[in-house]
Amino acid sequence: MQHTPIATGNASAPPMSVAPLRPALLARYAGLEELRYDYPLVLTESMDGQHLFRPLSRIIDNVLRATATPGPAGEALRQQVLRLEMRIRHAVAEGQEGRLSDLWRELSADLIRQSGEAPFGPLDTNLDTARRALKVDGLVIGCDAGTPGKVLTHAWEAVHAERARRFRKRVDGLILRLSDILKSDFMKSDEAHGPKALESAMGAHRDGSVDFGALSAVLARARPEDRIPNDRVERIRKVLAVLKCQPFYAPGRASHFCANRRETYSYTFDSCSAALDALRERLPDVLDFTKALTIAELEVENKYRAELHDPIFEQFDESDLTSDQMGLLPSSLVFLRDGVTDPTEITRAFEALASQLPITILIQTDDILGATSPEPPRASLAAGTARLAAMAMGLNNAFVLQSASAHLYRMRDRLVGGLHFDGPALFSIYSGATATAPGIPAYILSAAATESRAFPSFTYDPTAGPDWARRFDLSDNPQNDVDWPQHDLAFEDAIGQRQSESVAFTFADFAVCDQRYARFCHSQTRVEWTTTMVPVCDWLKETGAAEYLHKPYVCGVDPDDRMVRIVVDDKITEAARRCNDAWRRLQELAGINNSHALKLLADERKARESAARTAEPPAPSMVPVADVQAPTPVVASTAIDGPEVTPDKTSDDGPWIETARCTTCNECTQISKSLFAYNENMQAYVADPDGGTYRQLVEAAESCQVSIIHPGKPRNPQEPNLDDLIERAEAFN
Repeated sequence: MQHTPIATGNASAPPMSVAPLRPALLARYAGLEELRYDYPLVLTESMDGQHLFRPLSRIIDNVLRATATPGPAGEALRQQVLRLEMRIRHAVAEGQEGRLSDLWRELSADLIRQSGEAPFGPLDTNLDTARRALKVDGLVIGCDAGTPGKVLTHAWEAVHAERARRFRKRVDGLILRLSDILKSDFMKSDEAHGPKALESAMGAHRDGSVDFGALSAVLARARPEDRIPNDRVERIRKVLAVLKCQPFYAPGRASHFCANRRETYSYTFDSCSAALDALRERLPDVLDFTKALTIAELEVENKYRAELHDPIFEQFDESDLTSDQMGLLPSSLVFLRDGVTDPTEITRAFEALASQLPITILIQTDDILGATSPEPPRASLAAGTARLAAMAMGLNNAFVLQSASAHLYRMRDRLVGGLHFDGPALFSIYSGATATAPGIPAYILSAAATESRAFPSFTYDPTAGPDWARRFDLSDNPQNDVDWPQHDLAFEDAIGQRQSESVAFTFADFAVCDQRYARFCHSQTRVEWTTTMVPVCDWLKETGAAEYLHKPYVCGVDPDDRMVRIVVDDKITEAARRCNDAWRRLQELAGINNSHALKLLADERKARESAARTAEPPAPSMVPVADVQAPTPVVASTAIDGPEVTPDKTSDDGPWIETARCTTCNECTQISKSLFAYNENMQAYVADPDGGTYRQLVEAAESCQVSIIHPGKPRNPQEPNLDDLIERAEAFN
């Protein structure tokens, strides 16, 4: 399927003479290709449906575990393979794509040539040894404008192939059993026992010694007379014709030969209109096939009763289709792209989602801020795209997933689950490929959109349970219990001393990345800082006169990597308020800071306090009390002057961190600040084993650059998808 190239209209962008600014928290991500993170992704050629795409770094780690001897003996091979991995990363960052095995051979040959070693030398031998340990292969992709379509198409094709196998197994089995019924009946016919049929059965070994006419007479006298009624034979033949010639999937072994076969339907579309029209045109075939399938299942069990079932199937229509029957058929895949697709298609998308038909819709967004003018471009949905998935949840019957490209791997289980959903599904994905944010990689920008609450990650699964608590999941967002995530920012002050402060990453930080919003941002150097400046996150909490007395700012860096404060105008702060309001509504749906629950708690607290004030003091007890010395309470000792003690491992089953090896990369604390914390040496430890979910523990272990996080065993046996999480955790425990 061909995708339309992205439109990059920059009519509203400021002149290129405007110096680009960056949020200070993004300053350390300048050389992204030097880091090991979730990209490049390998779209694996796996048929198990479980590991459809995996980070290159995870695959390399598995190769090294299998080939590199622990300790100094395997260090040479380990460093050589990591050098090759870095070359693959750089090649993908420059736009090169290919299968992992092909890139491995091509780039390892370049590495050997540049090293000056002869072929079949130590470097060649080590890289070839590692290559043979590759257990997976597939297309290697980076994070760019094409990523959402490539990932979803790859996953959809894998699910489609799995449905095809399930379909063929069921349909081919019925074809064989119905064919056996007809063959058995034929063997009782005069034609099957005639001289010509008997002579033909002997094949090429006929020598004239057998009188086939006499043999036919003998067999004819011995055959039974219980033939299948003609109406049943005709019914089975019609059913077989429909099953063998179905156009939904490519034929299987039992249905390979069909004189009336049509071309197999295509199920990928560029518009919801085309998908809905195709489904309506194919509805008669769906009804014919479903009736044939149901009749076949009754016939093979000899349960079809003409007087009962004939009237039912004569009136059979689309209202009689069951979810099991529809789940056997393919799901349509529709690609919509903001800025490219006609905006009226969004209306058709909601029509498709409300129809309960098996339609999977991908809405890819490349620009969630939109132009700075009040009216968005007519070819774009602009900032409204970030609200589409939230609106779709109101339909209640559709699976909904919203994610940035940076988090696709982390949300892979939910993504695959949505593709298996037997009904309409919406995937809203922000690619991060915004043309007006030059110099910021798509991965960083898409991650920043989620971090700033501009494009939160969430899923709504109607099959997860009967209530919102089970259906709606907001756990894939960083620090999802607060308005804005907080991070430690390290920097040098005016005299070169290292300083650190906690900084919130807000919607304003995300807007600063876009050149179109540069005219609403005012850079202030250190000498221009005043006491009237307050961080945006604090300014948004102010009301009344304080809003006019203080100037909201975000911490940023200029092109020379010097620390500045970026004062933002009302255009950005108003958008930040709207963003925060939308985020709080999502929190309430997830049961976080729910206003109804908080009000009930406040009312209960007031009632208890009122009851305590009005209650009479209890009468003194007349029972003598034994003079027993009260036991001294046991209080955990805390060192006041000494360093905080953070033991590595607290129990055999609980989560733990090899604290002494921590490199302070902030990956774990970004996932959950209640689960993880830093000691005074800025090294991570498990602060509260119950402060987060087991999923967060596993994802922190997977994202840790030095693999020092050990999730242990799950503490909540009711957490969803525990089997998969436990399997993923085994590599780190």
